[in-house]
Amino acid sequence: MNSLLRVPYTLAGVLAQGLTYIVPDGGSKLQRGLRARRGIIGRYRRWAAANRDPSRLLAWFHAPSVGEGLQALPVIQLLQARLPDVQIAYTHFSPSAEKFARSTNADFIDYLPFDSYGDSAAAISALQPALLVFSKLDVWPALTETASTRRIKVGLISATLPESSGRRGVLARNALGDAYRALDRVGAISREDADRLADQGVRPDRISVTGDTRYDQVWKRAGADPLALVQSLRSSAPTLVAGSTWPADENRLLEAWVEVKKRVPTARLVIAPHEVTDEHLRSISSWVTTNSFTLSRISDSPNASSDVILVDRYGVLGDLYAVADVAYVGGGFHAAGLHSVLEPAAFGAPVLFGPQHHKSREASALMAAGGAQVATDAGDLCGRLVRLLKSGEARDTAGAAARRVVEGGLGAAERSYTLVRELLGR
Repeated sequence: MNSLLRVPYTLAGVLAQGLTYIVPDGGSKLQRGLRARRGIIGRYRRWAAANRDPSRLLAWFHAPSVGEGLQALPVIQLLQARLPDVQIAYTHFSPSAEKFARSTNADFIDYLPFDSYGDSAAAISALQPALLVFSKLDVWPALTETASTRRIKVGLISATLPESSGRRGVLARNALGDAYRALDRVGAISREDADRLADQGVRPDRISVTGDTRYDQVWKRAGADPLALVQSLRSSAPTLVAGSTWPADENRLLEAWVEVKKRVPTARLVIAPHEVTDEHLRSISSWVTTNSFTLSRISDSPNASSDVILVDRYGVLGDLYAVADVAYVGGGFHAAGLHSVLEPAAFGAPVLFGPQHHKSREASALMAAGGAQVATDAGDLCGRLVRLLKSGEARDTAGAAARRVVEGGLGAAERSYTLVRELLGR
């Protein structure tokens, strides 16, 4: 890291760790994330004392949240199946990834400490990894530099660096330049990502284009035996599954759906809000009551014949796309951007979303193939939904196109696994 930035960066990490001891009780992500790091190095050390086998290699995977975790998961699963003697540590940054982290079945699971040089050294001393692997783009400078100094291999899989990324700015380049130069291997999603990563300081001879492992992950899920919940929600009614919706999406979608029900009376809506807070769920329930629709919640043994099925818990949306005749993916009317469009596409569902989709390469690929459409407002969304829900031929054609896009991206998990295995020297 640039020497002028090292001191303020280190102080920021120390300050953040200090906040963990004074953060008040509360359920916000910030409060949960701070409290979870209270005494974190002690947890690393206790696990290591009881469970770390120094005769076995340990691969440490870090993914900040669920999206990046889904990219790491196929590689972790291949490693567990083919090299079961390797211990695996999995860390995350966001509180929203706690449940997903447990699903990885890693030997060690916890939050990543705040990125100070002292905590990075302590965490590495406890885990004694042979390899540190970041997923997508979350490369932390203190951790990376400390690992490299100790001759621990460092890799990056499903690596991407969008043209508009703030990491390409002057300040970020100075903060991250040494970390990028320290990376031993990078598996980039595309050639464009590879070129931009090289511009950031990654040595070109250490970069290969391996693709995006999410294609493998969603394809595997779509081919798995369905959950009992999914089976219970099967219906002949034309069904829209709306996933990861924000209020900005719902403002258009729910207005459109009132008109859709007039024109397609048997249509059914399964809606999974991005935030399942009581307030958010109440607002959707109130809309259902106002419009005299019938409502079920998936936490209450839902009735498959209900007009609206409200997904009031996390972790099931990716499987629920199996009941979709059409899918709507949230975020396209929201500043944070579009959520994953690959999950519904893997099930062969045509995908709709709002206009703020330009940062999603998968959305662009689906649109080019005829597997996705953009809706600009409630009226436009209504018209597109009615056409797809009424026409089996239109749905099948668009859905097959969406599924072919996912099929065409397969193989990244195998290539990324090979990269990881080689870094382990196996």
